[in-house]
Amino acid sequence: MINIVITGCSTGIGLATAEYLETEGIKVYATVRSSEDVEKLQALGVKNVLKLDVTKPEEIKAVIDRVLSEDGKIDCWLNNAGFGQAGAIEDIRTNILREQFETNVFGLHECTRQIIPIMRKQGHGKIIQHSSVLGLVSLFGRGAYNASKYAIEGLADTLRLELKGTAIYVSLLNTGPVSSDFRKNAMQKLRDNVDIENSIFKEAYQKNLSADKSKVPFNEEAISVAKVVHKIILEKKPKPRYYITKATYILGYLKRILSTTSLDKILGKIG
Repeated sequence: MINIVITGCSTGIGLATAEYLETEGIKVYATVRSSEDVEKLQALGVKNVLKLDVTKPEEIKAVIDRVLSEDGKIDCWLNNAGFGQAGAIEDIRTNILREQFETNVFGLHECTRQIIPIMRKQGHGKIIQHSSVLGLVSLFGRGAYNASKYAIEGLADTLRLELKGTAIYVSLLNTGPVSSDFRKNAMQKLRDNVDIENSIFKEAYQKNLSADKSKVPFNEEAISVAKVVHKIILEKKPKPRYYITKATYILGYLKRILSTTSLDKILGKIG
């Protein structure tokens, strides 16, 4: 049976992907950061739930050891764990930017670094890095998140070159707007970590916080991501990159054909 380890399965895309893949006959190891979330997923019927905080290398190793002890292999690893820190760059303190990178980039990198030797030894493997449409283009007030996803793009593009000639494949997911708690959590991070009242962008923040984002253009359900992950698992030679949602296709296309100045004008109108 094909197996996969997925990080960040407490809600949203990670949870939906774990549940969907199990129905498709894939053995899923769904990982979550807290013991409470382990219990929550078990109550939902997810079969193999493990505790994993990707910022802790020893927990990554423990998960890898557990999977290998049960299956003797790891076919696929999906680095999905991450969050969005909203706020203008000048309002984001360096320690807050560092927190963004600890999970989105350094945690992803440590998982990747630890799994590669396993996949080299077994002679095959697939590593899926969950980037974003914001790994292709940037939006106002999303600088910390943008930067983390751009970093993932650079790491993945380089890793493909370094794994050339092996049967280990690296794929990027450029996901656009998907139904999840992502925006709600990002807005909470804005409240927690940005001095909104004393910011030059106070009005923009307040507008964003009060905006009704229940009907985002081109929004899709999390199952859209799950189906792409399933496709990658089944493909003999998966592609380096997968666009998910029409928003990604549109903005990715505009990035290729427009000048930076022209693209900035369009991106500046997107909230």
